[in-house]
Amino acid sequence: MDTQSIKQRFGIIGNSPLLNRAIDTASQVSPTDMSVLITGESGSGKEVFSHIIHQLSARKHGAFIAVNCGAIPEGTIDSELFGHEKGSFTGAHEARKGYFEVANGGTIFLDEVAELPLGTQARLLRILESGEYLRVGSSKVQKTDVRIIAATNVDVYDSVKKGKFREDLYYRLNTVPLRIPPLRERKEDVYLLFRKFAADFSDKYRSPSVQLEPDAIQMLSNYSWPGNVRQLKNIAEQICVLEKDRNVNAQALLAYIPNEQSSNLPMAINTSSKEDFSERDILYKVLFDMKKDMMDLKKLVAEIIQNGGNTAHVMADNPQFINQLYQDVDLDNHSAEPTLTIKHPSQNIPNDYNFAHDAEEVEESLSLIDKESDLIKKALKKHKGKRKFAAQELGISERTLYRKIKELNL
Repeated sequence: MDTQSIKQRFGIIGNSPLLNRAIDTASQVSPTDMSVLITGESGSGKEVFSHIIHQLSARKHGAFIAVNCGAIPEGTIDSELFGHEKGSFTGAHEARKGYFEVANGGTIFLDEVAELPLGTQARLLRILESGEYLRVGSSKVQKTDVRIIAATNVDVYDSVKKGKFREDLYYRLNTVPLRIPPLRERKEDVYLLFRKFAADFSDKYRSPSVQLEPDAIQMLSNYSWPGNVRQLKNIAEQICVLEKDRNVNAQALLAYIPNEQSSNLPMAINTSSKEDFSERDILYKVLFDMKKDMMDLKKLVAEIIQNGGNTAHVMADNPQFINQLYQDVDLDNHSAEPTLTIKHPSQNIPNDYNFAHDAEEVEESLSLIDKESDLIKKALKKHKGKRKFAAQELGISERTLYRKIKELNL
């Protein structure tokens, strides 16, 4: 059966290439007994495609049972699907056949399959692999020959990664993936569908036919249709019943189409993250970090002054601060080596400073690279060339020490 014949038989409206591809895939997989996983947004018509697969298969004379897995309570879903024995739980006054037993030789359509509990998923996997199952409260193995068609409007693989859906069941169900395109990807079909729904409802309610103005047609095509075909059908019914003017323009159509806000972001935002700081918290954090850096810098400067400008001893005693300076400042980007100029004040000297030299003005140019080279040489000499112990002495990693040796040609 060709695509056009399938559309006429099952009442499918549209000429979108994506829709035609989905119909073609359904018709090709129908004669087989392969399980099919139909994915698509709510209201896009997933159940229609399950009927196509069943009716074009060799099981078309068998039973077809559609089960909404999300609508059955977790405590009773095993009983509904697999049946139960008398007295197996409170209220089980007699034995009952489950859907898999009733649909033997036919097809079961599991809508919203991602809502199944993990225990039920394990039972379903066994049926897919061997056709065997157990009634609730029974130890007798039952056999069934059922084709399973599953559908979901969520990303099942994302549920697998979160541990909410069994990975082996996902791959077993997803033997043939079938994606139903949302209505916003079938813009050329929106007006065709509206005309069909409007004509049907006009006949049903014996009301005059509805005509859309060009601006209203454009508005229908540009709308995103989050509820897909189901939403379009509801709006067509509202217009046929409530609208007095049968020539509907864009202004009149606004009363029936929900106001669509431009809230779609180019990326997902996880608002439940523990790192969700307010702007004030971020500012406080930056200020505290700056204060800590200033205190460390003051400590280094004070020690350099107390040692009469001798930085070698200070660098050896504070390796973590020196390493942080090298991480924060890229010395290779400077045309000249950084120098540190220290001037001892000639008056107003604080009493808590103990200078080794007289309070005279001393100006000294110090190269950090030279000092660094001297410290590395001393450390290597002290530990007889053993880089591991030299790195520990300097407070850096052995890998960093090796890199510095190469950079400084030591």
